[in-house]
Amino acid sequence: MNEQASQSERSQILKLGLEVAPLVLFFVVNSYRGIFWGTGVFVIATVVSLALSRAVFGRIPVMPFVSGIFVVIFGGLTLVLQDALFIKLKPTIVNALFSIILFGGLLFGRPLLGYLMGDVFRLTERGWTVLTFRWALFFAFLAILNEVVWRNFSESFWISFKIWGVMPLTMAFALAQIGLLKRHQVD
Repeated sequence: MNEQASQSERSQILKLGLEVAPLVLFFVVNSYRGIFWGTGVFVIATVVSLALSRAVFGRIPVMPFVSGIFVVIFGGLTLVLQDALFIKLKPTIVNALFSIILFGGLLFGRPLLGYLMGDVFRLTERGWTVLTFRWALFFAFLAILNEVVWRNFSESFWISFKIWGVMPLTMAFALAQIGLLKRHQVD
């Protein structure tokens, strides 16, 4: 059982690494070569990351897949039109889309996180509903926050905020859900 648990932990760390690596590369390349080079590397790294997820795990998780589509579309527009507006809008649109989809599922009585994460967590129906509602609110918050930051601060600050602001906020929010997960866990 310990071997299985440690293998599962390694698998989760690898998944996280594959999801975070393109953003880290974007940040690093942008700091040396600018937003257009950073965006180009971001697009390529995202495609490679999704391909590796498919090769290693046999599937691509839904949220990174949807986000990846937007990275390719908006990153491509940024590069073709030489306009950073598109890459700045991408987080707003992706987070708003996730929020709308999750709220929409709740509106129809379907807590969609249960379908996305049911193989990771086993929760009561009420637990999935509350968790889905919280994440829907959080994605709406991230969409609004992205708009505020890119419109009111420098491009450099916006890029740094994606790494040093959004990622820690997301981690803190996810960790804040542990109590809910424990309360509504199904044995």
